[in-house]
Amino acid sequence: MCKLQERRTELRYPEGRCGMLDVTDRAILAILFTDATMSNRTVADLVGVSQGTVSNRIKRMEQLGIIEGYSIRLNPEKIGWRMTVVVGIRIEKGRLLEIQGKIAEDPRVVSVYDVTGDYDSMVVALARDREDLNNFTKTVLSLDGIERSHTHMVLNTVKNTWIGLPEDSESYD
Repeated sequence: MCKLQERRTELRYPEGRCGMLDVTDRAILAILFTDATMSNRTVADLVGVSQGTVSNRIKRMEQLGIIEGYSIRLNPEKIGWRMTVVVGIRIEKGRLLEIQGKIAEDPRVVSVYDVTGDYDSMVVALARDREDLNNFTKTVLSLDGIERSHTHMVLNTVKNTWIGLPEDSESYD
């Protein structure tokens, strides 16, 4: 089962993993989603528990791997990334991990996914301008082992958010 198991409502995930979250944990996480720099004292006041409870809960969620880290969110356009592309890639048989690893090393690459369907991998990348996208295409997307790529330019971002908490454990029963 899960390490650090306590008397809490078990949340089941599709993959069979589990995390131990109760209403207080979920409230703490909801607040941290909006501002991860908020002090434990402020979080405690908002949740209605002690500062020690918040501190202990956060440490436990970090140990369980529920909280993997803390970061800032940047607006890509405001720091010079003016183009987003989604690329479907077909990779030579037996070279998937090798090629994905090389692609992932490029700083313009945001995400690399194994997928089903017509492609072996999908890549989300950013480019400063057309010249930078051209360079990306001629260097990264032309690696030996890539059989074919199909680049889609993002025209408008409708939604781009980090994962949130599932509604409740019954969602996966």
